[in-house]
Amino acid sequence: MSDNIPFEIQVEIIKRFPVKSLIQFRSVSKTWKHLIDSSDFIAHYSGQQQHLLIRYDDVVCEEKYVSLIDDDTFPQHKLSHTLPQLVNMPKLSSIIGSSHGLLCFYGVIRENCGGYGSVQTSLVVVWNISIRKVVGVVVPKDGDGTFTSLGFGVCRETSDVKILKITHTESMSDVPWQVDVFTLKTRVWRSSYGNLPRKSINFSVSKVVIDGVLYWLAIESSDNRYLIISFDMTSEEFREVSLPDNIAYGYSDINPGSDLFLSKLSESLIVLECIKAFEAYMQVYKSLIA
Repeated sequence: MSDNIPFEIQVEIIKRFPVKSLIQFRSVSKTWKHLIDSSDFIAHYSGQQQHLLIRYDDVVCEEKYVSLIDDDTFPQHKLSHTLPQLVNMPKLSSIIGSSHGLLCFYGVIRENCGGYGSVQTSLVVVWNISIRKVVGVVVPKDGDGTFTSLGFGVCRETSDVKILKITHTESMSDVPWQVDVFTLKTRVWRSSYGNLPRKSINFSVSKVVIDGVLYWLAIESSDNRYLIISFDMTSEEFREVSLPDNIAYGYSDINPGSDLFLSKLSESLIVLECIKAFEAYMQVYKSLIA
């Protein structure tokens, strides 16, 4: 592209190219590579498609990954994926979430130290499926007797990727959860000193990001009541969202967090009963193996 064209115009032109072209453009110059890899470009790329990643076992119990494009073609438009080495390297136990075409995983790497046992490292991996780029982030180690939950999202104002780490120490029963935030632009963890969730709140694994706000299904342990804790990726403040009584008290002592499930429809937050979520999952699973 001619140097006579202002860079701002170049950016707008590049945004209109398909993903395959963007992958090639990353090799043109360091400036273009930095642009295409940036969080701001990813957030505003006009050709960016939202992917729903599903992990399942095939008929021979081999783990498979497939993504479905979240548009009007769902669930016909599906793509099989070979995971990048950085994603495959840890023993991945969960998918934290997705936002702006990015997928976030969490796993553990165990390194053998000879006769001195092994060292365990917790790792978060952010994967951009479209341009096939991955970034690994080491999660700070906590002491014994701690409970940790992880969240992920993209700030709507700065387009910066953020990872949220919420930790509580069992012995410190009167102290709120400790909150640490990692931003991809700074590459450092820092403590958040805003309004913190109280100790009586227990976070489940169900969460979803909508318009730069992370919504997290939680349980108030004092009365076994479901509620939603939101975290604004811009202001880094928590809020509580109450649920109607007819679904707020569906808590199970046997399997906490099993009754409700968070999801989104377009840009709306929805709460599903798990039986409905299971039926939807089975419909998608059947379409994958068909």
